[in-house]
Amino acid sequence: MRRRHRSDEEAEINITPMLDIVFIMLIFFIVTTSFVKEKGLEVSRPSTAPPQEVEQKKGPIVVKIDGSSNISLQGRMLEPKAVQANLERQKAEKPDSPLIVAAHPDAETDALVTVMNAAKAVDITNVNVATTTQQ
Repeated sequence: MRRRHRSDEEAEINITPMLDIVFIMLIFFIVTTSFVKEKGLEVSRPSTAPPQEVEQKKGPIVVKIDGSSNISLQGRMLEPKAVQANLERQKAEKPDSPLIVAAHPDAETDALVTVMNAAKAVDITNVNVATTTQQ
């Protein structure tokens, strides 16, 4: 018997363990990336319906006191006893609006005090007093 001896025997690399590791890493990355939740913005698209008119509920509540100490609100003259009721109605319509009291320099202080007391009774906290020269 003759022994065959190969001189050019090549060493083979066994890649089976390497493939096992690659597949385990692939499964690991697939599992971990599936739990990542992407965040986005919700965009509201405009509708094709015609725009609706919105009633103006913003802006200040303006009370004017003229040189004769007459109190007016939205162009209507008010009695001193009716100031609180009118301010309460205006506050109901515009709850966050400030009150601006535009007083003439010649007006009596009593009219300003009446408006300020009515504003306090109605719980209007943002009250501004301005001086005007208009009558």
